[in-house]
Amino acid sequence: MRICVIGSGGREHALADVLGRHHEVVVTPGNPGIPGSIPDDPESIDADLFVVGPEAPLVDGLADRLRAAGRLVFGPGADGARLEGSKAWMKEVVAAAGVPTARHGTFTDRDAAVAFLESLGAPWVIKTDGLAAGKGVLVTDSLDRARDAVDEYLSGEAFGDAGRTVVVEEGMVGPELSVLAICDGARAVALAPAQDFKRVGDGDEGPNTGGMGAYSPVGLAGDEVVADVVDRFVQPTLDELRRRGINYRGVLYAGLMFTPDGPRLIEFNVRFGDPETQVVLPRLDSDLGELLAQAAAGNLEQVPVFSRDAQVTVVLASEGYPASPRTGDAIVGLDAARAEPGVTVYCAGVAASGDGLVTAGGRVLNVCGRGEDVAAAREAAYRGVAHITWPGIHHRHDIAAG
Repeated sequence: MRICVIGSGGREHALADVLGRHHEVVVTPGNPGIPGSIPDDPESIDADLFVVGPEAPLVDGLADRLRAAGRLVFGPGADGARLEGSKAWMKEVVAAAGVPTARHGTFTDRDAAVAFLESLGAPWVIKTDGLAAGKGVLVTDSLDRARDAVDEYLSGEAFGDAGRTVVVEEGMVGPELSVLAICDGARAVALAPAQDFKRVGDGDEGPNTGGMGAYSPVGLAGDEVVADVVDRFVQPTLDELRRRGINYRGVLYAGLMFTPDGPRLIEFNVRFGDPETQVVLPRLDSDLGELLAQAAAGNLEQVPVFSRDAQVTVVLASEGYPASPRTGDAIVGLDAARAEPGVTVYCAGVAASGDGLVTAGGRVLNVCGRGEDVAAAREAAYRGVAHITWPGIHHRHDIAAG
């Protein structure tokens, strides 16, 4: 089977790597660090299956256009992609589905938003309604900072039109879990769970990012927990989408928090998580391409099989990330990192320069370690990290620690 992966980051590199175990893979537009990258418009490519990586083209209807041209596509249409394209609509859907989540309200009026904020206790969560590249979420213990965020979002100062509607939520406390479920429109099958690290700094300090690292498996999430997530969170949402006439074929990514009152939904995303993909998919022992093709065709029969090994990934970021990343710095040490036993490096924000690669985004590389358990995988990942440098490089030192 010839598979076209659409996207250009570390997630797409991991998808291509795992799909390439059994199939021919091209990636568009990809990047200079991803083998098989081509610059062609995906709608002009001949392939047996299209796998859409990022959320923006899904929200824009790329999967619909490809399906209209008779292509087999793994990724929801624009109607289902609204789950991520509009956080307010997502909250409406999960409420109708009876999915446990935080108290919340949706606002375009500043005074109403602030009044709701003041009715909640700390911490407070402020989210853009629209897409903001993983950065449109503020979690704070400061009511003043929460009020300021409402002003910045609604005015368009912070995120333009994406923030002119805000979702205000009560903050939840507890460990987080990411469960990626493969959906064929009617049925959902969960992949191995992962836990990611959103804050830029060690000890979960600093602003939220698109993700600074992840690991899988997760001790708190055995088979029974994952089955419960599918039964109480994923399947009811899929059923509610069907009731609304939406045939959802793609990933439904549940971001959860295990609060003292039980698991609660933080949000749904409509694509493979980044960097969760980089630790979940490499653990897959079965054929990913066949799994995604079945889901895309509306006939999901395969049950994914995962190894007992663990994976840890550490994101290497550019100076200034997430606010204003610097680009154009030469990357040194890639080959040495990849030569380490159990280490894989996926390329995210890179560009070609001469015979090498330079930084071209905020999150530049994903250094992944594999081991018999999380501790061994973590040790391998950080061995790889130690070889790589460029001016201003930074990363967390506590991914999967403890």
